[in-house]
Amino acid sequence: MLDFLRRVVSLCRKELLAILKDPANRIILVVPSLMESFLFGYAATYDLNNVPYALLDQSRGAASVELVARLDGTGVFRRVATLETPNEIARVINSGEALMAIQIGPLFERQLNAGEPAPVQLILDGRNSNTAGSAAFYVGTVIESYNASLREQNRPPVTVEARAWYNPNLETRWNLLPGLIASLSMIQTLMLAALSVARERENGTFDQLLVTPFSPTEIMIGKAIPIMLIGLMQSTIVLMVALFWFEIPLAGSLVTLYTGLVLFIIASVGLGLSISAVSANMQQAMLYTFMLIMPLILLSGLATPVRNMPQFLQIATLVNPLRFAIDLMQRVYLEGAGLLMVVYDLIPLLIISAITLPLAAWLFRNRLL
Repeated sequence: MLDFLRRVVSLCRKELLAILKDPANRIILVVPSLMESFLFGYAATYDLNNVPYALLDQSRGAASVELVARLDGTGVFRRVATLETPNEIARVINSGEALMAIQIGPLFERQLNAGEPAPVQLILDGRNSNTAGSAAFYVGTVIESYNASLREQNRPPVTVEARAWYNPNLETRWNLLPGLIASLSMIQTLMLAALSVARERENGTFDQLLVTPFSPTEIMIGKAIPIMLIGLMQSTIVLMVALFWFEIPLAGSLVTLYTGLVLFIIASVGLGLSISAVSANMQQAMLYTFMLIMPLILLSGLATPVRNMPQFLQIATLVNPLRFAIDLMQRVYLEGAGLLMVVYDLIPLLIISAITLPLAAWLFRNRLL
C-alpha cells in the first residue's frame, strides 16, 4: 500500500511539475479566474442603478411635480430629457438615450381633484426585456408609495398604463435570440480561426503548406474565407429559428442585418487568426480562445445592459466587436432600423476589422520568418 501511494504521489508530482513549469501555464491558471470573478461581480448584474428616462409632463401641477420628485429621489432613475410633445418620445427611445418615457397627461391634476383615477403612461424600450420589466416594477413601487399618501387624503389612486415598444409582451426570447445571431456564431468562428494555423503546426503540415506557390497573405485569406462562410451559415440558422420556430417578426432589412454580420465576422476571424498565429499548438490556441470568449460575452450587453456597468468597463466594451454586433442585431431585428440608423455600430465594426485582419497578417508573416 505504501509503495502504491508513493507511486501515485510521484505521478501527481510529475504532472503538477509538467503543468506548472511553463510560466504561460501558471498565468493561464490564475489570471482568467481572477479576471472573470471581477467581471461577473461588476458586469453581470441585474440590479438597476442607472435608469435613464424622459419626462413628458403635460399637467405641470403640484401633484405631477411631487410624483416626479419621488421618482428622481430614488437614486435609480436619471432624467435625460424633458419633452414638450408626444412626438419626441420616439426619438429618445429609438436612439437608446432613454430606457423609458413617462407621460403625465394634461388632465392629471384635474382628475385627482375631481376624485377620478389619474393615469400615467409608461413607455418602455422592449429591446431589453429584463431591464424594461425591472424598470416598470421600480416605477410601480414609487407610484404605490405615492398612492399611499393619496389614500391618507382620501383621494383616488394614480394608475400606470405601461406599453413596451418593439417587444409588446416583454418576452425574454425577443431580446435574447437576435443577440444570439451574433454571439453564437462568434464562439464557433473564433475557435475555428484560432485552431486553423495551430492545427497545421501540430500536425506537421504547416511546412508543406509553405513550400506551395501561395504567398503568406494568400494562405491567410484562404483560411479566413471558409471560416467566414461557416459563421454566416450559423448566424442564418439562428435567424431561421428565431423567425420561423419562435415566430419573432423581423422588422428590419436582411441587407442591413447581413451587412453588419459580415463586418462582425471579419473582425472575429481577424481576432481568431491573430490568436492562431501566436499559438504554438492547438492546446494553447484553445486556452487563449476560452480566455477571451468569456470577457467578450460578459462585456457585450447580451445578458446585462452596458449602461449598468462601471464606467471603466463601459470604456473597455468599446474594443469589443460583439457589443456593437448585438446592438445592431437587436435594433435591425426588433426596431426595423436602417443602415443610416445603425451607422454608429457599423463604423466601430469596420475599424476593428481594419485593425484585426492586418494584425493577423503581420503576425502570420513574422512567425514565418
